[in-house]
Amino acid sequence: MKSSKPIIKKTGDGSTSLYSPKYDQLYHNPHGAVTESRHVFFETNDLLKALKEKKSVNIFEVGFGTGLNLLLTLDYLRQNDLQTTINFYSVEAFPIDPEITEEFEFKNEPGLRKSLLILQSILQDLTPGMNRIQLTDHLSLHLWFGFFDELFEEPSNTSLITHKIDFIFQDAFSPEVNEELWTPDTFKKLASISNDDAVLSTYCAASSARAAMAVAGWKVARAPGAVGKREMTLASLDTDKLEAFKRVNENRLAERFERGDFDE
Repeated sequence: MKSSKPIIKKTGDGSTSLYSPKYDQLYHNPHGAVTESRHVFFETNDLLKALKEKKSVNIFEVGFGTGLNLLLTLDYLRQNDLQTTINFYSVEAFPIDPEITEEFEFKNEPGLRKSLLILQSILQDLTPGMNRIQLTDHLSLHLWFGFFDELFEEPSNTSLITHKIDFIFQDAFSPEVNEELWTPDTFKKLASISNDDAVLSTYCAASSARAAMAVAGWKVARAPGAVGKREMTLASLDTDKLEAFKRVNENRLAERFERGDFDE
């Protein structure tokens, strides 16, 4: 029987990713895991600017994966001596084994390596449901061990999201293999926990994903992609947040979605 355990893979910038036999995909861009995450989830969406200017920032990540985005958040806090209060929510149905993180490498990124013990501790102590961990004086992790839909099925679960979200990291496996996390229902649920000016960012540039966002009421824009990729996607409930980018035609995409143009 083929093992479903993720396999260590090194990416083009010297940082580690994993290959998932279950989904037959890498967790990150093969040209650079760290490079892509910085570009998509911290730079293009203006999160770094918000971390430096706001007193508090609330993040919701779809797909904890290798924990890379959390490690990067810790690293940005340390590097810039930021006093911003951060609530970092994340969802993961299939947490990786803590032991595999011992093989993670981050070329020229000593700050990320420094945080691996924290990541290992998080993964070792996970229990099903919401796990709340105070990582620093300013950074709280709220990690839901379970499926995304389960978090929203019961009001008692959804009430565990105690902050309105400012930034969404849509970092699930691609729509081709993980379709359930790229539906209008998913994006409606994300909108329901978000502030009116929240920004959603994702590496994905698929028209079907953008159409699902549009059906859910998000305004959608194209943005330059990370290494080796032409485009990524930004979305917001506030059109002003997308002024610097080229908008898609949400109405036309929504019509195509409803017509079934993206059905297999």
